[in-house]
This record gives sequence, C-alpha cells and structure tokens, in this order.
Amino acid sequence: MEILGSAFWFLVAVGILVTFHEFGHFIVARRMGVKVLRFSVGFGRVLWSRTDRYGTEFAIAAIPLGGYVKMLDERESDVPTEQSHLAFNNKSLGARSAIIAAGPIFNLIFTVFAYWAMFVVGVEELRPVLGQVDGTAAAAAFNKGERIVQIDGQPVRSWSQVMLELVPRSYQQTSVSVTVERVDGGRAVRSLPLQSADGGKLDEMQILDQLGLKPWHRNPDVVVGKLVEGMPAERAGMQIGDRLVAVDGIDVSDREAFVKILQTQASSKQGALVLTVMRGGQATEIPIKAQSTVLEDGKSYWQIGMYYEMYYELQRYGVLESIPKSLQESWSVTTASMTMLYHMLAGRASLKNLSGPITIAQVANASANSGFSNFLKFLALISLSLAIVNLLPIPVLDGGHLLYNLIEWVKGSPLSEQAQTVGVFIGLAMIIGMMGLAFYNDIARQLS
Repeated sequence: MEILGSAFWFLVAVGILVTFHEFGHFIVARRMGVKVLRFSVGFGRVLWSRTDRYGTEFAIAAIPLGGYVKMLDERESDVPTEQSHLAFNNKSLGARSAIIAAGPIFNLIFTVFAYWAMFVVGVEELRPVLGQVDGTAAAAAFNKGERIVQIDGQPVRSWSQVMLELVPRSYQQTSVSVTVERVDGGRAVRSLPLQSADGGKLDEMQILDQLGLKPWHRNPDVVVGKLVEGMPAERAGMQIGDRLVAVDGIDVSDREAFVKILQTQASSKQGALVLTVMRGGQATEIPIKAQSTVLEDGKSYWQIGMYYEMYYELQRYGVLESIPKSLQESWSVTTASMTMLYHMLAGRASLKNLSGPITIAQVANASANSGFSNFLKFLALISLSLAIVNLLPIPVLDGGHLLYNLIEWVKGSPLSEQAQTVGVFIGLAMIIGMMGLAFYNDIARQLS
C-alpha cells in the first residue's frame, strides 16, 4: 500500500506541476501569436486527446514523467506560407525568450500560490525549542528549554527554518550568531561555531546532532502543556509548564514510565497520588486524586486530565496577511536552494543531497498522509525545484534555450545548427548524468 500510495501521489504531484509549467509556455505562446500544435502531459503513446477550435491538441500520454508544448516551427517541419507568421522561429528574440521563460516563471508563481494556500489553511510547524544540549552547543552556553528565534538576524519559527539557515552557512562561515529566548522570557545572543564537537566537518543531514542541538520533541520529559477544565490536575493546582519528576516518590524518567507508574500507583491506592513537579527551579509536591475510566475491555484506566506540552505551533493567517508570508517563504527557500546548488557545483556540498523520483514519491506520499497543508508545502518545494533546474544553462532545458537567445542577442545572429546540435548532445549527457546520480542516491537511501 505504501508503494501504491507513493506512486499515486507522485503522479498527482507531477501532473499538477507539469501541467502548470507547460501552461506557462502555452498561454504566453498564444499571447505572442504562436500557433501551438500540441499541449501534452506525459510522453509516449497518447491515451486521451482533444483538439480545440484553434487547432491545438490537448493530450495525456502514457509516460507521466514530464510534458511538452509543441509549437509551429519552420526548423522542425514544413510550414505553409500563409502560416509562417505563426511560427515560433519567426517571432522576435524577446517574444521567444518570454515563451521559453514562462514555464519556470509559472512554477515560481505556483510556489508562491501554494505557500499562500498553506498559510491560509494553516500548517503545524515544529517549534525550535532546545531539548538536551551537548557538544558544541553546550560549550557555546546554550541551555535546555531555550527557543531559537533568529540566526544571523534572520527570524526563524521552526526547526525546518533553522536547518534552512544553518546548512548554507556551514559551507562558508566558521560560526553563526544565534538569538534565543530564554526560559525566563529574556533574550540572549550566542555565537555558535559551525563544527562538530571533535572539530570535524559538518554533515548536512546530521547538522543538528553534530552541533549538539537536540530538538525538544526528542526530549522525553513529562511537561504539562494543557490542563482539562474540571479534571483532577486543574483542581489540584497544576500549572502549564510543570515538569513531572516523580509519582509517590517513584522517579519518572520519561512519558512511558509516567503512564505505567500512574496506572500502577492509582490502582493500588484508589487514585490517591502525590505528584512531584519542578516549577521555577523548585520541587513542589501536589496531592491529587486521579479519575478512573472503564475501558471497553472492562479494565480501569486512571487519568488526571493533562496533555503533554505541544511541540507543534499552528501557523495560520488571513487571506491578505498570507500574501507577504508566502512571498517571504518563497524567497527564503529560493535563496537557500540556490546557495545549496552553488556549493554542490563548487564541491563543498555533498551530491547526496540530489534526490530522484523514488525519494520524491515517498515524500509525496508522506506529506499527503500528514495533511493538505503539508502536501501544499511539498508541492511548493518541488515546483520551486523544477523552476531552478529548468533555468540551469543546460541545452535541452529552458535555461539552455535562454542561453542560446542571449548569445544570439550578443552576436547579432543565431548559433549555427551544428553548434546547437552539439549543445543538445552535451545537454542530454548532463541530464542523463544528473538523473543517474539521483537514482543512485535514491537506491542508496533505500539500502542504507
């Protein structure tokens, strides 16, 4: 089922993003007076098609790994004299460039739209609160319970944004300035060396562990996050933020241990318990009478009416307020992605960061199963990746065609057909190499 789910959501994602990308080429081509012969989602044998009144065939093909817009072009086939003005190659350099750039631009537009919809719907972000601190972070005076709010002056609201700021900086900086909100509510600025505890180079995939920044969600402490009105915990005077350390003098090591001790002690003492909590650095004993609930199997389950501290924070904004948020998110992810790509090409970042369709399919399935807003976030990231990849100056990609146009603008005439043919072969070799590496990384992840 996981394989089927991954395949299904991969096809859904590819279908949406490819359609939007090709629609950019299509709509701008029509605006520029170019006749579009076919708008295809997928390659290979046509499974379904329809022709509109302008003579454009809209098709869905058998291989759903891309798509294309075929335009009237004298370089590809004979064009009747009366239609020569509708051919792509007869349009101005500016018009041709606009048509080529429209695909990636529409991917960028989709990215902003997807982030906007994500913020309107609401997305749960993992708060960047520190759990256990060790290694480099401990040496830099970071403390458990502190919340990271800025990195080098850039605001962060989640662990994913912390990663987004730390990883690119780890390639070119020796340290970063981190602003934290202390447990007492005050703020402090600390310098965090970008190196592991043993002084070694950081791995992008394990950067938090190597720096000693353990996210709070990995912390097993039993901390009160919410009290149920009218239940024993509230009546006994427990407070949000209390950390449970013992039940009837029995130490509580983690949440699982707390549940077991609570059930055992409450059953033997008819619910009468004494909880020891840490509050404001002081140990406080709280007598409490747990409440019993009879389960379907007839057994009693004791509860006190508290929820553990929540690690997720809902980010939801109004329709208008979400517009600048989506633009800011798009810009942050774009700059981080471009920085990562630059360092990969420079040999500073690992090529293991390159992912192929297997990993993308798995992430598509996981994001879809975790909620609509997370799937929107996934679509935004993949759409942005498509835009960036397509703008690379590699022949056969949109960026390669734009490069040809730039050369034509500089020299005053197009490149020779021979030069363009050589470029196509070079481009294909580069694309095949990139795809091969991506597949290798996918398979290596599955085997590791």
